[in-house]
Amino acid sequence: MSVALYMDHHVHAAITDGLRARGIDVLTAFEDGTADWEDDDLLQRATESGRVLFSQDRDLLVCGSAWQSSGRDFAGVVYAHQLEITIGRAINDLELIATACDSEDMKSRIEFLPL
Repeated sequence: MSVALYMDHHVHAAITDGLRARGIDVLTAFEDGTADWEDDDLLQRATESGRVLFSQDRDLLVCGSAWQSSGRDFAGVVYAHQLEITIGRAINDLELIATACDSEDMKSRIEFLPL
């Protein structure tokens, strides 16, 4: 069981680095060339890549909620407000999601951090 993660451009690099140091499969929007894409397109890209999208951008949370309400499938969204979670807590919680869940667990689901 494992979940691959996709980081939008609002996520601090230390979170990505910390997850990678723990062996978690992470791809960033910067690495994928999608850092300037609209939220809808970014969620579609993460879904096509089979990756749960982690964001600290409230607009992306709104996008995920709209997809969820309309019944449109997506790989999953994890959201954390930047001022309500530390980098260490984000790493720990995302590691837990990545290792304890599988893609079916996260399908069309929105999770909020901290857990």
